[in-house]
Amino acid sequence: METPVPDEILVVALQEGDDTAFDQLLARYKRPVINFIYRMLNDASAAEDAAQEVFVKVYRNIHRFKPGKGRTFSTWLFQIARNHALDAIRYQSRRPLEFRDMSENGAANLAATPPTADARLVQEEQVATIARAIQKLPMKQRTAMVLTVYQEMSQAEIATVMGCSVRAVESHLARARKALRLLL
Repeated sequence: METPVPDEILVVALQEGDDTAFDQLLARYKRPVINFIYRMLNDASAAEDAAQEVFVKVYRNIHRFKPGKGRTFSTWLFQIARNHALDAIRYQSRRPLEFRDMSENGAANLAATPPTADARLVQEEQVATIARAIQKLPMKQRTAMVLTVYQEMSQAEIATVMGCSVRAVESHLARARKALRLLL
């Protein structure tokens, strides 16, 4: 089985003009970015559109990416995705009629389908309930929770994405968990 090419090598190749490297990065990160934005916006269609815009920004600005202490391609990518999601949320807040509820989008669009109809209904309701609860969290708590639970990032990576300290991430996560316990 072929070993995947590390992100760092693909980034250098892309910075040198190799578009096939971008295709590989896109294939690797498209679904995680869509899922992240979906969980931030609660709208599958908007998440697809936003993810496409994020990858256009990445392609156009790859020359600006410089790896460093705690900064990897994935944390840089998710910083861009986070900023784009925050912009979309601000846009939605100014146009509340355009915002769609989770139930309208089909909560299970991004989830695996269980074998029975009853199990699928239960799972969809659980996913929708959790998604609604996460949507009620303050933005920093929501971002930290989504990156932890759904993107499985470390607290150090989340700190890089959010532009804060690891202790701040720990605090956001603790508050988010406490709020979710009360909401659920």
